Amino acid sequence: MKCQRDLFSLPDGQHYLNCAYMSPLLKAVETAGIDGLRRKSAPAEITPTDFFDPAEELRLVFARLIHTSPERIALIPAVSYGMGIATYNLPLTPEQNVVIPGEEFPSNVYPWLEQCKRMRATLRRVDRPRGTPAPGTVWNARFLEAIDTKTAVVALSSVHWTDGTLFELEQIGQRAREVGALFIVDGTQSVGALPFDFERVQPDLLVCAGYKWLLGPYQYSFAAVGDRLLNGEPFEHNWINRKDSQNFSALINYQSEYQPGARRFDTGERSNFIMIPMLLAALKQIDEWGVDSIQTYCARLSRELGQALDGTPYTVAPPHERAAHLFGVRIADVEQIPAILEALRRRAVYVSQRGASIRVSPHVYNTKEDIMTLAEALRAVAR
Repeated sequence: MKCQRDLFSLPDGQHYLNCAYMSPLLKAVETAGIDGLRRKSAPAEITPTDFFDPAEELRLVFARLIHTSPERIALIPAVSYGMGIATYNLPLTPEQNVVIPGEEFPSNVYPWLEQCKRMRATLRRVDRPRGTPAPGTVWNARFLEAIDTKTAVVALSSVHWTDGTLFELEQIGQRAREVGALFIVDGTQSVGALPFDFERVQPDLLVCAGYKWLLGPYQYSFAAVGDRLLNGEPFEHNWINRKDSQNFSALINYQSEYQPGARRFDTGERSNFIMIPMLLAALKQIDEWGVDSIQTYCARLSRELGQALDGTPYTVAPPHERAAHLFGVRIADVEQIPAILEALRRRAVYVSQRGASIRVSPHVYNTKEDIMTLAEALRAVAR
C-alpha cells in the first residue's frame, strides 16, 4: 500500500502520529456527514425505512470486518455502554473475582469496580511487569495465572492502550472458558487496524468505539455479542429494539419480544442520520484497503522508527510483543515526557503520553518523513 494522505484533510506540514487519540476524517466521511446534515434538514424526505436500512448495512459491514454474523452486532454509543450490557447480565457473588490488566482504560475498569463493590467481589488487577526484557510475554503469562476457578469475568483490551502490548486473546479466552468466566474484549485500539477474528477469539462480548481506528465520528460504537449474552436482558428499553418496530402504524401494539439477535441491545436513537453514513463510509474504505494491509503499512513505519532510535535513551518494545499501529516509546526518566511532548508539538509532531509511554500511533496517512521528523525531534531533545 502507498500513503493515503490525499484521502484525508490533514494540514500540510503536520505530522499527526496520534490516531489512538482520535482519527482524522476521510474526505469521503466528511462528505457523508455534510450530506446527512442536509438530509436531516428535509425531514419530509426521511421515511420509516431510513430508520432501519442504513443501520442494517452498517451492522453488516462491521460484522464482515471482524468475521462474524451481523446478527451478533449491536449499535451502541460508547464502550461503557457495552460494558453495561455485561454488568447488567452478570450478578457476582462475594467469593468471585474479575480479572483485568493493570493500567487498563477507565471504561473497562469503572464498571467492574462498581459491580465488585456492590456484590462484594474482588477486582483483580494484573500489573505490568517491570525490569524484564520481554514484558509482554511475562505479562501474558501472569494474566493467565491470575484466572482461577473463582474468576467470573476476564476483561481486557485487545492491545494495551498505553503502549500497544499484544495480549494472547485466544489463549486467554480459552482459559476463561475453562473456568466458566465471561470473556470480554475492548477492541477500540485495534479493530480496523489489526486483524480480529471473532469466531477464533470467541469473546462473549467485543466492544469497539468508532472514532479511532474505525475512522468514524465520535459517539458511535459497536458491540459484538457471543452466545452466552446474546439472549440477555438489555438495560435500556426503547421502541426500536422491540419486535415489529418497523411498522410505525402499530407501535402502540406494545411488544414483549425484541428484535432478533443482538439488536435487542441497540441504543435508543441508533438511527442517526448523520453519523451512520459517516461511519459507513469509513468502514467501506477500511474494507477496501484491507486490515492486513493497514497493519503491514504501519509495521514498515514503526520499524523505521525503531532503527532511527538505536543508540538513544529511548526504547521500543520488540515487534512480536506489540502492535505496529500503536506502540510506546519509553525513556528511563518518565518526568521528562511532558517536556518532550511540548518540544515535539513545536515541530508540529503530535503523539500522546499514556502511562509511562510516549504513545505513537501511525496510520496510512503517515509517511517516512513523519517518522523521521519524530525521530530527529526525540534525538534533539535527548541531546
